[in-house]
Amino acid sequence: MSASITRRTAAAALGLPAALVLGACGNPSDGGTTEVAAASGNKVKINLSPDQNRVTTDKVDSIAAEVPEEIRKRGTLEVVDSSGSAAPLTFFATDNKTVIGVEPDLASLVADVLGLKLHVNPVSWENIFVGLDSAKYDVGFSNITVTEERKEKYDFATYREDNLGFEAKKGSGLKITGPEGVAGRTVAVSSGTNQEKLLVEWSKENEKAGRKPVNIKYYQNESDTYLALQSGRIDLYLGPNPTAAYHAATTGKTEVVGTYSGAGATLQGLIAATTKKDSGLAKPLADALNHVIDNGAYAKVLQRWGLSDEAVTKSEINPPGLPKTNE
Repeated sequence: MSASITRRTAAAALGLPAALVLGACGNPSDGGTTEVAAASGNKVKINLSPDQNRVTTDKVDSIAAEVPEEIRKRGTLEVVDSSGSAAPLTFFATDNKTVIGVEPDLASLVADVLGLKLHVNPVSWENIFVGLDSAKYDVGFSNITVTEERKEKYDFATYREDNLGFEAKKGSGLKITGPEGVAGRTVAVSSGTNQEKLLVEWSKENEKAGRKPVNIKYYQNESDTYLALQSGRIDLYLGPNPTAAYHAATTGKTEVVGTYSGAGATLQGLIAATTKKDSGLAKPLADALNHVIDNGAYAKVLQRWGLSDEAVTKSEINPPGLPKTNE
C-alpha cells in the first residue's frame, strides 16, 4: 500500500471531511463548462461538451507486448462502464450521447500506452460484471472497489482512492461519523455496491448495540433518489464521494455530511480496473497505469476533473480490499 494511502486511512475511515469538490459556479449548459473548487481550494473548469480534448500519452511497446495476443490482434480495448449519470466519474456530455468523465479519461490513457483503440461500452451496473464474466468486455473502468469477495472472480489494477459520501438535504444538521449516525434513518443506496454492503453491516451493528436498524431504500435512478431526498422521503443518500460532492457543489441543494473509506474502518478503499480472473490483463493494466502515473498524464486527468485528492502513487495488483465481513 502506498504511503499516501496509509497516511489518509484514518481520516477517511473516521468520516472526516474529504470532499473533493467544495463549491461551484456557472451553468453546466452554458457553453458546455462548469467551474468547481477542488479540495486544494483551486478552481477547476470542467468541460462538459462532447469535444473533450483528452489528455493523451504515447504507446509503450514493452507494455503493449504484455497484452494477450487475441486483444492485440483485435486492436481495441473493450472497456465497460456504468450507463448511469455519475459526474464527474462517468456521465454523458451536453450532447447526451458522448461518454465523458475521469473513468473514460483514465481508460483512454491506458489504451494509449497499450497501443489499442478505446471502445467504451456503457451498460447498467449489474451488466458490467455479466459482461466481464462472459469475456464480452476486457476491463471495467467504473468506480469499481476492490473487495475480497470480488477478488475470487476478478483481477484488479488500482488507480484511485475510494471514499464514500453521505449526502443530505442542505441544512439538515446531520453529521455521520459511524453506524450510530444512521440508526433509525432512511438511507438510499444502489444495489450490488460496496456501499450497500457497508450500510447493511452498519444496520446489523446498530441492532446488536440496541439501536434502531437502518431503513434502506433503493431507487431505479439517481433523479428519483434526489427527488426523494428533497421531498424528505429519505434522510441520506450513500454513494461515491466524488459524485456526492460534485452534485452538492453544482446544485446547491444538498451537502456531504460524512465520508467513509470504501473498504471499511481499518483500510483505505481503492478503485481499480477490473478484469476477469486470470485474463492476463492485470499486469499490463497496472504497468500502463504506473507509466502514466510516472509521466504525469495521470495527474493531469485527475486535476481536470477536480479529483487530485484521490490520487494514488502506484497501481497495485489485487491489494487487500473490503473484507467479506467487517466484524
